[in-house]
Amino acid sequence: MNIEGLDYNTQRERLILPEYGREIQRMVDYAVALPTKEERQSCAETIVAIMDRMFPQDGDAAARRQKLWDHLALMSGFKLDIDYPVDVSQAAKIAARPEPMPYPMSRIPVRHYGNMMFEIFEHLKTMEPGEERDELAKLTANQMKRNLTHWSHGSADDEKVVSDLARFTDGKIQLDLNRFKFDKINDKEPVVKNNKKKR
Repeated sequence: MNIEGLDYNTQRERLILPEYGREIQRMVDYAVALPTKEERQSCAETIVAIMDRMFPQDGDAAARRQKLWDHLALMSGFKLDIDYPVDVSQAAKIAARPEPMPYPMSRIPVRHYGNMMFEIFEHLKTMEPGEERDELAKLTANQMKRNLTHWSHGSADDEKVVSDLARFTDGKIQLDLNRFKFDKINDKEPVVKNNKKKR
């Protein structure tokens, strides 16, 4: 939509550091365009003083000063030709985004169980029948029920857990509900009573 007289942020150029706002960005753009180095230097020092007042903080003054000048360099796209009072050569690292972390699985068939449970399912498939596998199957089934309880707002079906465990272990783990008993799940948070008397 284009209405005369209305200027939307979505139609404007994207801000490099939005926390300082569009007016500070305009000041920086103005400083870059000034014809003499003396004017640019004076304007840059004024801008940094304004930026400093916008977010007053206690702490390490030297680190804060470095950060403000780094931000000024970033906002100018490193085009501001002045004598910086600090080294701003590392400022580009502030704006650099880290590489996205790869997700462990490309697709989790049932999200409420999560990636770790599917790793356990894979491990259960390779285990030899015995006491160790039975114990891990018991722990897995109880954790599956807890996950299902949390995701389904307090309700979980034992038959669904047993069916899912058999399905995701390719039928290697078959629990008999006539003999297998799930642990009791306490989904309520403990209530902390306030013993302070009202005055």
